[in-house]
Order: sequence, then C-alpha cells, then structure tokens
Amino acid sequence: MLKSSGGYVPPPRRRRPGTLTAAEREEISRGLGQNKSMRAIAAEIGRPASTVSREIARNKGRRKYRAVDAEDRAWRRARRPKVCLLARRPLLRGFVADRLGEDWSPEQIAGHLAKHFEPGSGMRVSHETIYKSLFVQTRGVLAKTLQKHLRSGRPIRRNVHNTTTGQWRSQITDAVSIRERPAEVADRAVPGHWEGDLLLGRGTTQIATVVERTTRFTVLVALQGRDMDTVTWALSQQMCRLPEQLRRTLTWDRGMELARHKIVTARTGLEVYFADPASPWQRGTNENTNRLLRQYFPKGTSLGDVTQAQLDEIAHRLNTRPRKTLDFDTPADRFEALLR
Repeated sequence: MLKSSGGYVPPPRRRRPGTLTAAEREEISRGLGQNKSMRAIAAEIGRPASTVSREIARNKGRRKYRAVDAEDRAWRRARRPKVCLLARRPLLRGFVADRLGEDWSPEQIAGHLAKHFEPGSGMRVSHETIYKSLFVQTRGVLAKTLQKHLRSGRPIRRNVHNTTTGQWRSQITDAVSIRERPAEVADRAVPGHWEGDLLLGRGTTQIATVVERTTRFTVLVALQGRDMDTVTWALSQQMCRLPEQLRRTLTWDRGMELARHKIVTARTGLEVYFADPASPWQRGTNENTNRLLRQYFPKGTSLGDVTQAQLDEIAHRLNTRPRKTLDFDTPADRFEALLR
C-alpha cells in the first residue's frame, strides 16, 4: 500500500518559467561593468526594469554584483520540493497504511490522529497529505490498488423492476407514521432508536441494514428472501442480540417486507414506525450508512450468498471506524459506553 514508497519522491529540480537565466545574469553583470542604467540593461535582455532592479538589489548592489554568485544564490534560495511527510516518518506511515487497509478514510485517519496524539509528536498528518501520498506519486498502480479501500459513488438502491413504489399505507395493517414517533427520537439525545431498510443487490437479492441514531452503530442482517416471514424472523433474531434497554423504536422504509411489524414489536420490544413515501431523508442516518456499504457491495453485486458471519465482519469494520460526526470516536466506542 504505502509501504515501500511512503509518499511521492520529489522530482528533479527545474528552473521555473520566468526566472532569470545564467546568460541573462552575465549580461546584467557586463552592463553594470559598462556603467549602463538599469533600464538600458533591461531593454537589452528583454526584461522589465523592475526585474533587473530587484536582481541587483538582492545580490549586493551595483558595485559587488557577480553573475556566478547571483546564479548560485538564486538556486539556494529557490523553494525546494519537500520529501513527503509520510516518507520521513515510518511509524506514521505504517499507522496510515494499516488503517487504510481497515477501510478508514483519510479524513478519519487524520481526525483520529489529531484526537489521540499531541502536536509535535510526529504522529499527525492532514487528510490532504494522505491523499497526495496515495495518488500524486503513482498516478496508476497504487491508486488502483487502493480503490477498494476508499469509498465513492452511490449506494445500491432499488431499481425500476424491484421497488415498492406505488404501495399504499393501507396495505400495511396498523402502520404507525413517523409523525407519531416520540419527540426524543429527533434530537438523538436518548439512545436506542434505530433506522432500517433493505439494501438491494442483483436480481431479487438483498440484506437488511439497521443503524442506531445516537451512536451510528450498525447491524446488518442476512436475508434468504424478501417475503414478510423471512424479513420478520431474520430481523427479529438479530435485533434480539442487542441489550433490551437499547431497543426502543425502529423507523423503517415504507415497504411491504415489514408488514408484520407487530410481530417484530412482540419479539424485540421495538416500536415500529414507517417513513413517508419517497422520503429517504427521514432516515438519513440509515441512508448514509447504505452509501458506505456500497464499498463492499458495488452495484450489481448478488447478495444471496452473503453469510451472516460475513455481514458481521463488515458491520465490525464500519463500527470501528472513527466518525467525524462523533468527534472521531467510533460507533463501537459510543455504543459500548452506553453499556457501562
């Protein structure tokens, strides 16, 4: 990943366009020796008089100006490209590489370091520097290798042939609207309120995703089908693994797969509420998590053979990443703190 290079190697030094050349400095030196004015010298070399004036002033003035010395000083004063921070600090480079391998984003890495290491410790780096180290140095193999570790794109969502569009509230018996949800859910101050939906793959394959609003702790559920019985049983089984005090409400997308919501409530203690039709922003925490899951389940991926153990591993990865919205704590840290 970053291991051998640790950032980009500075390119060979080149003279910037517009800087005076050694030949021009020789002309300036000769002109001064002939007691010519700065304007006359500037006209001869095709430069503004102000350029010649600054060149002479910064190199000991008219009487002591020497072209060779001026050229040497110009190179020494020139801004040198710095060796990348990650190339100079192997411990930091190793930490960054390890976290990238765990699917942390550059911003999450930088935020975590800033939170846990003091300034001057040598263990801080900006996310811009991490991105530069990954992409500027290679423009090819390294960036391609890291594509699977960096998140991008949109989540896998319903397609036109596999959707609940057009299904009315009346089809879900005794559905309770999100508008009747307790006020404490909105401000995230009270934990135990969850948002959920199905994430669809190729054909008729899918998984269920459930996220706790306060901590962003994620639970993923393997599904062998989308029928009411399958979703009700699998969702209830996974949610019952959670502490009872953290099972308060569940806000679900308006889909028929949870039409037997009363059974879910009876088994788990979760009061189920349904979002308004075509209103994904009402489950914004869940929608954002589904975008993160696209990294593991690209568009067109079949989810039918994904096991619960595999989903638990992916959920663990999400739950142990620091989140900017949590002040770079991890969802797992926040969730575990509720159990103490």
